Amino acid sequence: MKKLKDKSGAQFDADYYARYYEDQRTRVASSSDIARLGRFVSGYADYLGVKIKRVLDAGCGLGLWQDVIATHYPSARYVGIELSEHLCETRGFTRASVVDYRDRGRFDLVICQGVLQYLTDAEAKRAIKNLGQLCRGLLYLEVLTAEDWKSACDRRFSDGAVHRRSAAWYKKELAREFQALGGGVFAHRDADLVLYALEAFE
Repeated sequence: MKKLKDKSGAQFDADYYARYYEDQRTRVASSSDIARLGRFVSGYADYLGVKIKRVLDAGCGLGLWQDVIATHYPSARYVGIELSEHLCETRGFTRASVVDYRDRGRFDLVICQGVLQYLTDAEAKRAIKNLGQLCRGLLYLEVLTAEDWKSACDRRFSDGAVHRRSAAWYKKELAREFQALGGGVFAHRDADLVLYALEAFE
């Protein structure tokens, strides 16, 4: 197995997670933020009739989604993968990259939050393609774009040492595997869903 590398320029070490996820003064999201987001994503999945039995959290960080999944889908199997050696050692996640992670089966819900902006263009393309291979239902994707950096995100709490690609770049790559449903939720094109014309966007 090839050696995994942490992000270029700075490692996903204890200091990184302390700043962006644990320190109340500088964190980008709290457990209550993820709980609120989880209610939205699970509610949308329930509305669409997607049965959630297997969940992949690709780049799971501190594993905040684990409690969300346990709350909404207590019988679902949660798999968290993470590149950070620090987190895998301290929290027991599987050390793997979204770029080339493989599993024996596909997942009903894949979560990829705040990951793709740390990848090069080539890596991000491979990751999106891989997400398409891993997902059979819904993808929740959050990624910092060039537009977000200019006008939407609070730079005091956002890591700017990332690849800031345009939203159009991501939409083009995602469209090969997914349909956008709004709110960061995407349906895999193989998913057996009935979508009204204004529920899905090309």
